[in-house]
Amino acid sequence: MRFKRILLKLSGESLMGKQGYGIDPERLGDYARQIKDVHDMGVEIGIVIGGGNIFRGLSGAQKGFDRVKGDQMGMMATVINSLAISSALDAVGVKNKVLTAIRMEPVGEFYSKWRAIEAMEQGYVCIFSAGTGSPYFTTDTGSSLRGVEIEADVMLKGTRVDGVYTADPEKDPTATKFHDITYQEVLNRGLKVMDLSAVCMCQDNNLPIYVFNMDIVGNLRKVMEGEDIGTLVHP
Repeated sequence: MRFKRILLKLSGESLMGKQGYGIDPERLGDYARQIKDVHDMGVEIGIVIGGGNIFRGLSGAQKGFDRVKGDQMGMMATVINSLAISSALDAVGVKNKVLTAIRMEPVGEFYSKWRAIEAMEQGYVCIFSAGTGSPYFTTDTGSSLRGVEIEADVMLKGTRVDGVYTADPEKDPTATKFHDITYQEVLNRGLKVMDLSAVCMCQDNNLPIYVFNMDIVGNLRKVMEGEDIGTLVHP
């Protein structure tokens, strides 16, 4: 097994599946079964999921929303997605906890590092919602923060593409994929792996990032078994 404790960052947009909005039950079920598969291997799992399938604070601000309120709406969207993941994990028999960066019991427990680590050591999958609890931070930065706090071995960034490319492969057919790349090169090239503050936080705390396509069923297990299907971002 490649990693003992992981922080899995999932894209809110990916939850839309084929629908184009909201939560696709089929995609949700696929994610839950993949997470169960890895959990059954004995891996300790923390999850952060974005809210872009429901609401994005930044795009809300561009449409006239107050930025702080827009970001708070985005945080609420991540809570909705976290509850959806929690429910899907319940359905496949995986015990889990939703922890929130903003107090909202009984929706979820208020986040603390020690409570999260204790729960993961007891075999719970911990789902970290509401970002950092503060505006102006993305869920990318929230996942970097949680990954560092829970002392994860790696952040697994599950996206729609199978790694980091020289350009956006969905827009540029000449884009080539990196097998591995340093944080500094990501920053120097301005690659859109994660936002700047998220990459810098991982760099400062030596948290490697592994980017892979989570939408292909079975890929999460392949990553854990050491198959080379994505891109490693490292010191």
